[in-house]
Amino acid sequence: MAFLVIKCGGSVLDRLPGAFFEDVLALHKEGSARPVIVHGGGPKITDLLNKLQIPSVFHDGMRVTTPAVLDVVEMVLNGTINKAIVSRLTAAGGRAIGLSGIDGCLLSAEPFQSGEPLGAVGRVAAVNTDLVHSLVDLGYIPVISPIAADGSGRHFNVNGDMAAAALAAALDAPLCLVSDVPGIIVEKNGRQTVLETATPALLERLIASQAITGGMVAKVRAALESLDCGARAAVIMDGRRPGALLDFANGLSVGTRIQREVEAESHAS
Repeated sequence: MAFLVIKCGGSVLDRLPGAFFEDVLALHKEGSARPVIVHGGGPKITDLLNKLQIPSVFHDGMRVTTPAVLDVVEMVLNGTINKAIVSRLTAAGGRAIGLSGIDGCLLSAEPFQSGEPLGAVGRVAAVNTDLVHSLVDLGYIPVISPIAADGSGRHFNVNGDMAAAALAAALDAPLCLVSDVPGIIVEKNGRQTVLETATPALLERLIASQAITGGMVAKVRAALESLDCGARAAVIMDGRRPGALLDFANGLSVGTRIQREVEAESHAS
């Protein structure tokens, strides 16, 4: 039975219906997929930073993570959001276990870039897939916060989309990026249209032309990275749409499916 890595963006978490979590549980119970959830939490992090009067600074679209910011990020991600998702899965009748990338050395990290412009922002260097297999074999749905650590114990704030991409690649799993939009939206013949499929080459052109901007760039980059590292497939979809998760797991068209050029050509032939 294959894994399915589901990334829930912080902007949509509060608006996901109970049916979404019931669908996660259905996949788990029916054995059609082994769901693993990774979550973000940007909006709640920003809200708490504002309340604490800690400035939010961004560099190249990424949050600069000072020691004070990292404390807040860990409180929100490891505490508030992680346990809220576990509670919703439990309420749907499932067995979920919340953990961060630090627990059990699940996600080993390294600095995102040399120097200090981003502070404690990291990227995933390795994934402890044995831990994921063990938890799922025990009947749990892992719910993972994208906080990771390096070999010396230094903590890092990892972009949730990129953490999910690393997990999907390591588990040889499809990556489902759950958002509050129906997919990648572009202008076509004067109208806003959702791309049903997209290749890396097309997406690079759309990013270069700024047809794709903002937070969607990070999602697209995560999807591309997961494919580069061996993930089976990637999709960006609206988690509020009834049955969307089950449709994707069953191979139906939903959101924007991102695939390699070779796969796109085979589908077209």
